[in-house]
Amino acid sequence: MLWQPAVRRSTMATGRDFVDHVIEQSGLAARLSARSMFGEYALYLDETLVGYCADNSLYAKYVPQTAAVLEGLPRQPLYPGSKPHALLDELLDEPQRLRELLLALHARLPPPVPRAASRGQRGARGPRR
Repeated sequence: MLWQPAVRRSTMATGRDFVDHVIEQSGLAARLSARSMFGEYALYLDETLVGYCADNSLYAKYVPQTAAVLEGLPRQPLYPGSKPHALLDELLDEPQRLRELLLALHARLPPPVPRAASRGQRGARGPRR
């Protein structure tokens, strides 16, 4: 018997046009970027992860630091078994509110940790002599 997931979700990944719409609505095009992640997208404001686009819906990163800002917004998991995140779809029709919320999230989240250079970038045996 073939394995089947316990909960069926849409098999359609988030479209780039939806992500572009989110970025446009935010009014933060110069600072907000998206990176593809397993058919979905992670949203970064000035290199800080602030949310996700999954199943053509917009989610905000829900952690203790952001709970107060996201109070009153519906929460649901990005995928079965994941932690619930705040669903921001209703804010796509309110660009000013969306922008303010993304900026507030960014202000409360820690800056990204610089990644160490991988072995391939610095050379496996060190510099040549």
